[in-house]
Amino acid sequence: MAQRKVNWFAIGISIAVVVVLIGIGVAVWWGNALANSAGEAPDSPAVDASTGAIAVGDGPDTVDTYVDFMCPACASFEQAYGPALADLAADGTITLNIHPVSILDRASGGTEYSTRAANAAYCVAEDDADNVLPFVQAMYANQPSEGGTGLTDDEIVAIAQGVGASDDVAECVSDGTYKRFVAAMTRETPLQEGASGVATPTIVVNGEVLANQTDLTGDPQRDIVSRFN
Repeated sequence: MAQRKVNWFAIGISIAVVVVLIGIGVAVWWGNALANSAGEAPDSPAVDASTGAIAVGDGPDTVDTYVDFMCPACASFEQAYGPALADLAADGTITLNIHPVSILDRASGGTEYSTRAANAAYCVAEDDADNVLPFVQAMYANQPSEGGTGLTDDEIVAIAQGVGASDDVAECVSDGTYKRFVAAMTRETPLQEGASGVATPTIVVNGEVLANQTDLTGDPQRDIVSRFN
């Protein structure tokens, strides 16, 4: 039974994992972007301005998740691992560092959904960081299909307010206040071993970057908890 579960998740990740290959054109884009400022960082004690992490909980072990809200594999990760990570953060075992990144803007019909959704996560964090995890969960529950236009700003705001965010998030979302910050922090996503480009989800446990194809089996205890100090 355990083997069947492992195979199911590995196959799902193999099919759905999103990899952005860094070719010459992308390398040039990175180089130009690096010359620009990272922009304004969210004013929230939960946000690390140097890494873009939104901290949930304050436990001694750390789990960093680099996720794109358009990414199907990220939704699969949330379904398989999200409840366990939320419990571990709530009981003081871990600090869950959520990194909202944008590598799939190309898959939203020109609306830059990945960037807009990541920006919204920072808007929610600035408004009230306690709402970040419920917001992430709700965004995946309402995830649009790749290749469409994604959710509108109004729909994103409605999701944010539905988990407790104030009316103040509306202006932050519509203005794209943290879009430049999202772009800068996306460049900080670590590469998985042997990968030629950035992938989502990327998971880091106590500084160890996991490989989606071999380390993510769908079992939070085996894949994540066993790596705790």
